[in-house]
Formats: sequence, structure tokens, C-alpha cells
Amino acid sequence: MMYLDRHPDVKQWASEELIIPYRSPIDGKMHRYFPDFWVRKINRDGAEDIVVIEVKPKAQTVEPKPQKNLTKKYLYEVQTWGVNKSKWIAAEQFCKQRGWDFTIMTEHELGIK
Repeated sequence: MMYLDRHPDVKQWASEELIIPYRSPIDGKMHRYFPDFWVRKINRDGAEDIVVIEVKPKAQTVEPKPQKNLTKKYLYEVQTWGVNKSKWIAAEQFCKQRGWDFTIMTEHELGIK
């Protein structure tokens, strides 16, 4: 967050204040998704852009590989993946309608090992 505060091209940002509706694959009901960040910034061309950012561990951004043994851990990973994917599809559509960008950042993009 200090990065956003100090970056000269970032004009405004908010954390978990944007609400994006999505349908959960678990219960089929509508829920509210609060992405981690909304950022208004100046791009390389000098124009203003808005980007919505979700920060997740890399492991939660890839679909779990099918397993023969349906362990609690595996079932949790499948459920988490399904909900996250639904949120991200909704966020991509929400942002596209507004001319915004949506991105998911992991420890790799953030330089965390």
C-alpha cells in the first residue's frame, strides 16, 4: 500500500471498497466480491487508466489437478478454485464494461519468494 501511496503515477486508490456481484458455483446464489484494490493511474501514454487488482497466492490461481482420493484438502481446493474463478469472471466482465483492467497478482508478480 505504501507503493501505491508513493508512486507518482497513482492518482487515487482504494482497498476492498469496490463491490462486484457474482454467482457462486457452490450455492448458485448471488454474492458480493470485494477485490483487493482499485487504482486510478496515469499510463505510459499519459492517459488515465483504472485497474482492479486481486492479490492471491499462486497456488489459488491455478485449477487443482484431478485426484483419485477425494481428501478434505483437495475438496477445499476445488471449492476455492470454483468460487475464485466465478469472482474473476465477474470482475473481468464488470471491468470490461467500464473500460477498466482487471489483474490478478501473486507472490511472483510482487517479487515475494
